[in-house]
Amino acid sequence: MIIWLNGAFGAGKTTVAAELCRRLPGAFCYDPENAGYFLRRNTPLCCHTPDFQDTLLWRQINRQVLSMMCRQYPGPVVAPMTIVNRQYWEEIAGGLAEEGIQTEHIILEADRQTVIERLKKRSLGMLRREQFALEALDRCLAAFAQMPKARKIQTKDKSPGQIAEEIAALCGLELPPDRRGGLRKGLDQAKTWLNRIRMGG
Repeated sequence: MIIWLNGAFGAGKTTVAAELCRRLPGAFCYDPENAGYFLRRNTPLCCHTPDFQDTLLWRQINRQVLSMMCRQYPGPVVAPMTIVNRQYWEEIAGGLAEEGIQTEHIILEADRQTVIERLKKRSLGMLRREQFALEALDRCLAAFAQMPKARKIQTKDKSPGQIAEEIAALCGLELPPDRRGGLRKGLDQAKTWLNRIRMGG
């Protein structure tokens, strides 16, 4: 099973994916964005597009990697990635469905102000670092309102743990009780944030 977490940039996909994988036995977190970084770092500028999702090869790579993992790995695969173009989504999810691979498409919803506050937090108040996310925000919110066949979870005023539990329930999975203390939870979330910064996200 693939659990694809969609949502606006800054909606909390990476944080929730990490939380889900920490608590869901056997889960593996796969970040489709890394295929875009790979293509940009290993191809000449003339091959680049402003948004690497517009590169057909990016969509093909992710579909094939997800297909390979689902055929060889027994646990659920969690993929946090914003996709608003319905054609691109169908190329990936539709191709996987043709192979008999189940993809649970879940959109993490948050209103505009909530997303902006989260972007401020993750950029330590330096919103200029989040220019791409801010410029795409309204486009994302409008697209998700029309996204078919997706399950939606409202994330405002919910912790990553609460959201992860809702996702698991929607997918027919059961999370074991979270026995971490508040300090450990904070350290785990900080680690996720630092990893995102390290990867350039």
